[in-house]
Amino acid sequence: MLNLAQAAKKAAIHLAATPHEVRNTALLAIADALRARQDEIFAANAADMEQAQADALDAPLLKRLRFDAAKLGEVLEGIAALTGLPDPIGETQRATELSPGLNLYRVACPIGVIGVIFESRPDALVQIASLCLKSGNAVLLKGGREAARTNRALFAALTEGLDAVGIPQGWAGLLESREEVAQMLRLDGCIDLIIPRGSNDFVRYIMDNSRIPVLGHADGLCAVYIDRAADIDMAVSVAVDSKAQYVAVCNAAETLLVHREIAPLALPTMARAMTEAGVRLKGCARTQALIDCEAATNADYDTEYLDYVMAVRIVDSLDEAVAHINAYGSGHTDCIVTCDAEAARTFLTLVDSAGVYHNCSTRFADGFRYGLGAEVGVATGKIHARGPMGLEGLCTYKYKLLGEGHVVAEFADGKRRFTHLALENSK
Repeated sequence: MLNLAQAAKKAAIHLAATPHEVRNTALLAIADALRARQDEIFAANAADMEQAQADALDAPLLKRLRFDAAKLGEVLEGIAALTGLPDPIGETQRATELSPGLNLYRVACPIGVIGVIFESRPDALVQIASLCLKSGNAVLLKGGREAARTNRALFAALTEGLDAVGIPQGWAGLLESREEVAQMLRLDGCIDLIIPRGSNDFVRYIMDNSRIPVLGHADGLCAVYIDRAADIDMAVSVAVDSKAQYVAVCNAAETLLVHREIAPLALPTMARAMTEAGVRLKGCARTQALIDCEAATNADYDTEYLDYVMAVRIVDSLDEAVAHINAYGSGHTDCIVTCDAEAARTFLTLVDSAGVYHNCSTRFADGFRYGLGAEVGVATGKIHARGPMGLEGLCTYKYKLLGEGHVVAEFADGKRRFTHLALENSK
């Protein structure tokens, strides 16, 4: 583990200085290698799937584990989108003349070495590594054990021959055991950031056991609120898509909140549509009085199902819906369906989540759909990066100060003065 981290640290320094064209060429080489190795990758995934089925892995998790031609197509589409994005490194974010001839530039640069621990979703490995490469970061990858064979096959394609196009060896490393993760958490001299994707408890464990900065990507407890001024057909369409389009992901809605004034009209139609989509509803007492469903407990509103189950609650007001989301939600993505513009503005302002939506599915909370190329994950905190974390979230910045022999003493004794003028040109 130490050797991997040290190699990544060394590679990160050179990768940060690699021209944009070289990094794009490397991404295209990865895409070619994935195509060339697809039979090997699919065979490895079939073995992982067979083992997972023998281990009785839940159906939604099996769906996430599958890496087939469709998944490969999505991954290749993401890589192509990344190559079309501008270089995140070297962008001048701010330029200021401190004094004539003394100019200050704030310039984007890579974070360095990033350790990412993610769930058993093989496509995530490619997305994360591609984003790190494009943004000039070295990366250490630890996927779920259920996808071990697939991850090895994908990693081989990711690293095949990239040194020939100018990418330093060691820019990516693959971890396979919990012991390696424990060792990684202690390597604060080599690793600049840890990004864990998983439950709140898992993210907290990582934070409590490392001195390395941690940017957690935790539970996705998303809600759809049907306001009293909602169009019912739109509400049904948005809610069903948010829940059932793909249930085993963090941006799938787990909770449905319905205003009491529209509930008698909306809930029966909603229940029929959800049933047709295979979704089982659990509701509060008032919900059960309107539709046939199981009883919901407080714990149901605090559960990320990642399955065809949804908790329903009737609320008396927009304020109550907002309070419920802020109390039970995970700060991921929440939606209001309404034709009342003022209600929408209030919801979008008061709900404290990374994504707040009006009249559209929570499933849009995705780096590719946002035009970011892909994502390392969805950050639900408020520091550094928030929401789908793409290239910008993988960069920090440095200040470059260019002078002509300037010294502070000349400002202290009044020979020179600060101007602090904004500059348009960049360095």
